[in-house]
Amino acid sequence: MKNILLGVLRLLLGWIFLWPFLDKLFGLGFATENGKAWIDGVSPTYGFLSFGTQGPFADTFQSLVSNPMVDWIFMAGLLAIGTALILGIGVRIAAVSGAAMLILMYLAVIPLEHNPVIDDHIIYAVTLLVLAYSDAGRYIGFGKKWSKSNLVLKFPFLK
Repeated sequence: MKNILLGVLRLLLGWIFLWPFLDKLFGLGFATENGKAWIDGVSPTYGFLSFGTQGPFADTFQSLVSNPMVDWIFMAGLLAIGTALILGIGVRIAAVSGAAMLILMYLAVIPLEHNPVIDDHIIYAVTLLVLAYSDAGRYIGFGKKWSKSNLVLKFPFLK
């Protein structure tokens, strides 16, 4: 049962990354309004970096607003992390990368609005690290087969 729960948790967290990629890319009308999508020429990081950042690191994060390189890295990260988690392939790299992305987002919103120490970014980051080190890709996904591939046998960090 534990393994099934780890697999389900991995799938759910994968969707947490893949969904914003799709919404920001196509402007599906949820967090990103129709007509304000990346394919419409609008920066996917503009709103968060312009209006969502606060605290001691706000100037640093706001200096990245509408930087095409930052947009590409952010969107590629959402896509790669979400896809890897959903498929169960490369879960370790995806989970550590996802945790790093979430920690950066956490730093951008300090001070926290509802809790002075912990928010969902930290909870998700720690959960991703649990998935990374519990071989969660092996359950309800392609991780078991992936871990036996020649590439992963040669480079185990790709597990």
